[in-house]
Amino acid sequence: MNIWHITGGNRLEGAISVQGAKNAVLPIMAASVATGAETELDGVPDLRDVEATLRILRHLGCTAERTGTHVYIDSRDICRCDVPHTLMRELRSSVIFLGAILARCGEASLSLPGGCELGPRPVDLHLEALRTLGARVTERGGDIVCKAGALRGAPIVLPFPSVGATENAMLCALVAEGETVIHNAAREPEIVDLQTYLRALGAQVSGAGTSTITVSGMRPRAHVHHTILPDRIAASTLLCACAASGGDILLENVHPSHFLTVLDSLSEAGCDIITQSNAVRLRSDGSLIAPRPIVTRPYPGFPTDAQPPLMAACLKARGTTVFTENIFTGRYRHVEELRRLGADVTIAGRVAYISGVETLTGAVLTAGDLRGGAALIIAALAAEGESVIYDEQLIERGYDHLDRALGALGASVRFERRA
Repeated sequence: MNIWHITGGNRLEGAISVQGAKNAVLPIMAASVATGAETELDGVPDLRDVEATLRILRHLGCTAERTGTHVYIDSRDICRCDVPHTLMRELRSSVIFLGAILARCGEASLSLPGGCELGPRPVDLHLEALRTLGARVTERGGDIVCKAGALRGAPIVLPFPSVGATENAMLCALVAEGETVIHNAAREPEIVDLQTYLRALGAQVSGAGTSTITVSGMRPRAHVHHTILPDRIAASTLLCACAASGGDILLENVHPSHFLTVLDSLSEAGCDIITQSNAVRLRSDGSLIAPRPIVTRPYPGFPTDAQPPLMAACLKARGTTVFTENIFTGRYRHVEELRRLGADVTIAGRVAYISGVETLTGAVLTAGDLRGGAALIIAALAAEGESVIYDEQLIERGYDHLDRALGALGASVRFERRA
């Protein structure tokens, strides 16, 4: 159990470097087992999900070591093709190991993943993509067993541009005979980062960042070095915190083009934003106006992970802000906690209406998921008095010492970890 003690009212000021991307590093670490090689990763954030991934790699027989923001993985001596439930339940995105292990071992066995419960995230798209390549998939209760004698390249048409299904298809296709073309592929920057890593590993893959990705095998290399791209959701969270609290911050080590929809909404809300190729500056007086309606969509649309932080930033915005959540049905779990601070939020199905209030007041809150927990922190920073947030180590899944980052910018945050 972690406890956050936050006293609102402080402006945020200063410059800070943004962490490496959680949603990029996890699939890349999983991809390291697709072939026997040594991988060195830089810019790896200190996250619970990263530690969980390291434990899975070690279980498989890999050497997996971390020193600061550097991770070393040696997958040459992999000796297992299963991931037990005790490890799977720690990590929502652990299903990405399915394609990588299948490519390496010819079979893979794992259980349904854990992590934040945001509503249904069926693995059907993943499994159907693997079946298209020739894998035999058996489901027994909560366990999934995949076997493949000879995988063959094929056209894969995803009914939805699922990030995880796109990644699993890319990894499994590495060893398939012939060419695989993934249609309606996810276009997220993290997919591009995976492609960059795979190319360095010797893969023949192209098209990441578009809706059509082509994979035509690989010539494995013995060693690869890769730097993880910056985290667009962590950057968005810090910007939303400054927008809500007021202040003037400079984020370094970012790609503003990766979260333009968030920047547009914050600009519409009254923030002054200046972007450079690898930095963004935001100035806010804390007095916001409701931006135009926000609708979450697959990239390049507004990211679902940035919806809770932006909602928190809009709680005191003049007018009514409207959010439509199209990705996860359980993405509004933080709303009831926001109401404890005095927020005026109404939910109607997938739509949330936020009527701006003049004042938020500190309260005792409980984080129910990763991004919702970040939203509670932002709202507490904009509230009067002290808030206490109880957090079952959820926020640490995706943010690298968020308390230190906010504290360095002048926020009054005290973080307490209890056994």
